[in-house]
Amino acid sequence: MRGAKEIAAAPRYALREARCIGSLLPPGLAAPDAQGLARIDLVVEDGRVAEIAPAGAGVGAELPGLALAGAIVLPCFVDAHTHLDKGQIWARAPNADGTFDSALAAVAADREKNWNAEDVAARMEFGLRAAYAHGTRALRTHIDSVGAQTRISWPVFAALRERWRGRVELQGSPLFGVNLVADPAHMRDVEDMVEAHGSGILGAVAFMIPELQAALDALFALAARKGWDLDFHADETGDPEAVALGMIAETALERRFAGRILVGHCCSLSVQGEATFARTLDLVARAGLHVVSLPMCNMYLQDRQAQRTPRWRGVTALHELRAAGVPVLLASDNARDPFYAYGDLDMLETWREGARIAHLDHPVADWTSALFEAPGRATGLGSASFAKGAPADFILTGARSYGELFSRPQGDRLVLRAGRAIDAAPPPYSDLDHLQGLRP
Repeated sequence: MRGAKEIAAAPRYALREARCIGSLLPPGLAAPDAQGLARIDLVVEDGRVAEIAPAGAGVGAELPGLALAGAIVLPCFVDAHTHLDKGQIWARAPNADGTFDSALAAVAADREKNWNAEDVAARMEFGLRAAYAHGTRALRTHIDSVGAQTRISWPVFAALRERWRGRVELQGSPLFGVNLVADPAHMRDVEDMVEAHGSGILGAVAFMIPELQAALDALFALAARKGWDLDFHADETGDPEAVALGMIAETALERRFAGRILVGHCCSLSVQGEATFARTLDLVARAGLHVVSLPMCNMYLQDRQAQRTPRWRGVTALHELRAAGVPVLLASDNARDPFYAYGDLDMLETWREGARIAHLDHPVADWTSALFEAPGRATGLGSASFAKGAPADFILTGARSYGELFSRPQGDRLVLRAGRAIDAAPPPYSDLDHLQGLRP
């Protein structure tokens, strides 16, 4: 995109012959093609969309502009489920065998030994730099809130949220096992930190223990009293007897919970019997839950057994959930830690790999809401739009079709924020060498 940065520095300019996701355009503006993409021209002024029209309508003809020749322009992403505080510890805390249990043990040991405020801040900052460079405009991170770590990590998160305001809008959700809900001291710490530094979100890992219903009742009651939303990890396992998702939905219905509820993973849903499966879909739809799939991390961890090829891909039943009317979305999850050895908080990679892993294609257009509309609604961070007056937060690619978009990493993408090309690249891994024991 030769000259793109210079043109984007003008106070008013045009993007011509852009291909955009048709469902994100004002109704009736331009007819989408067979892929669900529509060609438009738009004018950017003062960081927002000032005018928009079908391609060739003459909008902004007198202005400097970029001739995109049908290349796809995407809105910037909302990444609704990440773990910034865990990220980038693989070099010092690898997962010995790639299993979920080993990931839990490796993170717990590293947290106990290394997670002081300086360490957590440096790694969270690294993750934000990567996400921003790739085109993420808002992000929710889960924050390990266990023991002394609760009062270490939350002030770090709050400081980062202020420093990154206007670049990446941050939300935080506490993360702890539901077994800890019965500990009054633990819950006081969590309540204090969310009250002082949080985003109005209460979260926990829901797994099958005899006390699960009592724990859910307590969490729902606290969230209702405070006016907080809820965010659960649930059923991150291939055990068909793991039915926390259904219990969460049933509790929401019984309590008539008014806040947003986002539930992540829900892997066991894909391996449950038909009766349980159908009942859970009905409960989740009636309760108005959003379900977020983390396709790369789930495929990495689930059904991993030594010397055995995995029999399933680990992801939840996205097609069936959507057909039942449940809003579904994709997110990054972990990056270079024991739960996922790879990743860079790149939502375009998440979309590309999610399409391959879970068959979110043929047509791709059926699934664009999982990337550009549902994440903003599930978090309250706002859905993407190309409407007049919308922020000019865009990702300019060189791809002219979804086939081209998914076939390459789009390493030459240009990210615009408030209409200006950002001067940012993913940070070098060497920036964290001092935390990994690789240099003094």
